[in-house]
Amino acid sequence: MLLDSRLRFDNFVVGSANRLAVAAARAVADTPGSVYNPLFMYSSSGLGKTHLMCAIGNQVLQRNKGAVIDLVTLDDFVEELHEAIAAGRGDAFVARYLGVEVLLIDDVQFLTGHRETQTELLKIFNTLQADGRQIVMTSDRPPADIKDVDERLLTRLSGGLIVDIGAPDYETRVAILRAKCEERGVRFRGGVVEEVSRLEFQNVRELQGALNRLIAFQTLGGEAVEPEAVLRILGDLAVDRPRATPPRLSGEFQNFLTDIASAVAQHVEQWKTRVTDAIAYWKSEGYRTGRLDRVLQDATPPASVETLLREFEASVGKLRDLEKQILRMDAALAAHDAFHDPDRVQEAEALLERALRASTPPPGPSAAFTRAGFEVSTCNQLAVRAADAIVAVPGSRYNPLFVHGPSGVGKTHLLNAIGNGLVATAGAGVACVPAQHFVDELIAALQEGTVDRWRSRYRAASALLLDDVQFVAGKERTQEELFHVFNALYADGKQLVIASDRPPRELSGLEERLRSRFEGGLVVEMQSPDRDLRERLFARFLRDLGVSPTAEMLRYLAERAVASVREIIGTANRIVASAEVAAVPVTIGFIRAELEPDDAESTRSAAMRTAADTFFLDVEKVVWYWPDPASRLIEELR
Repeated sequence: MLLDSRLRFDNFVVGSANRLAVAAARAVADTPGSVYNPLFMYSSSGLGKTHLMCAIGNQVLQRNKGAVIDLVTLDDFVEELHEAIAAGRGDAFVARYLGVEVLLIDDVQFLTGHRETQTELLKIFNTLQADGRQIVMTSDRPPADIKDVDERLLTRLSGGLIVDIGAPDYETRVAILRAKCEERGVRFRGGVVEEVSRLEFQNVRELQGALNRLIAFQTLGGEAVEPEAVLRILGDLAVDRPRATPPRLSGEFQNFLTDIASAVAQHVEQWKTRVTDAIAYWKSEGYRTGRLDRVLQDATPPASVETLLREFEASVGKLRDLEKQILRMDAALAAHDAFHDPDRVQEAEALLERALRASTPPPGPSAAFTRAGFEVSTCNQLAVRAADAIVAVPGSRYNPLFVHGPSGVGKTHLLNAIGNGLVATAGAGVACVPAQHFVDELIAALQEGTVDRWRSRYRAASALLLDDVQFVAGKERTQEELFHVFNALYADGKQLVIASDRPPRELSGLEERLRSRFEGGLVVEMQSPDRDLRERLFARFLRDLGVSPTAEMLRYLAERAVASVREIIGTANRIVASAEVAAVPVTIGFIRAELEPDDAESTRSAAMRTAADTFFLDVEKVVWYWPDPASRLIEELR
């Protein structure tokens, strides 16, 4: 798992609930292996554990370009161990981890039940600690609460510093929201950010989800958000959530802002020295450094050395990821020079895409569901505007987009329409799949031993659109794989769109780490068709069936409440089919008779009698019906 270069100390907002954890993390990053070894940080999902862990790794690399740092989730550690044992490479597996200087392990709570993994981890811990190497771990609970763990390992987990991260307080929530607004170039009227901050969100992802909804309302709705409208706009995100009383700004809060400014200032260095060191390091890693060489030759310093080096490192990280994926499919192609030149990332991506095309790509969107064919009304307007914004700038504005609503309101249509829009702008590679298909594919891959290939197909996608995600609830392995695919795509800035029949918080059986990621984007609801939408849909479907509806017919049909678009389609099909059987035209009278049979039985019978040819058949023969031919013959011969 690669370090995310975007997760640094200078963009981590510090508050009273996380100040100790940040101070400990900074101390570890400044002098790895000498203080707080191991450092164990725990908190609920979405409070910044992974951010702090990556910040430690990034600061160590900034101070020592040659440092060997390994960031791994416990799930990946377990999987690598099993693969190594299966291949008879257990010693090589242990040797790999013994060579790192800083070992970062995420989600340690999953040690439960993995006795073999605990044994190997204990060996690695003993050796690394004896050599003065730093170990940092994160978990959603303290070591003592992790069940079924070897006592010796538990002692070592608890032998350093254990620190928890709490939910952000009011001041921290204000600071986080202001930082996010500045990062995204969004300005709200005075009091809006403070009003959101009064809601006691339990993690940063929930807070970000609330901000996304406000940004979407202001950007897509074309109206500035007023402070008194915040609770109404947030809707379900604010329901039953306690509200804090905003305190006066204290000296502690002012000191916090000063600390942040000081921390940023400490990173300023002579730009030429930093670029020269970076060139030497990346050349030793086997990568071309033409981009940095050109900057060094220019007498004018770059606008931001930090940005320059982060972008270069991100390009290298991208190349490593591309090389890792293509190795699974074509080892010869992985030796191509493009995979070692950060200036040729696009060429490397094209090579991977070519290799992926040679294998079976993930299912794409259905061409039958187009944006032009999707009717927009008040009941779905926000979701559609968010979808249009995503197609215009995928992966940057609302990522992920989570659309929920009852069955039959058009979620699948909109999901596929987004997919078709992304295909039109970004080309192939958009994965658009029902969750059940995603589950079935994984089961097949597990049976065939092709999980790596299955995983690579989805991680190589330019976007992932997952329909009916409620069907992954309770499926542990599917959620685990979806978690890793989600993280990989999100880290690469690729668009994710999720659809469900209910909001994330109501999906029982869904892991908290997935729930918090779904809520970290924009969550929008699609409601049952309103009157305006019902009228337009009836007009469309009846015309498609060869009927030209009158204004009176459409008004009558639109007044009838329906739960879904499917119900409208079914009603239109029923009307036309009944008219064809009766051999009569579709009129307002016929529609009333068909949809109100108890009140208009005589009207229906009259229409049927009129439709019969009385020259050949009398009324009795039209009304009576004998399913038994023998009985009918006896009656005719009497």
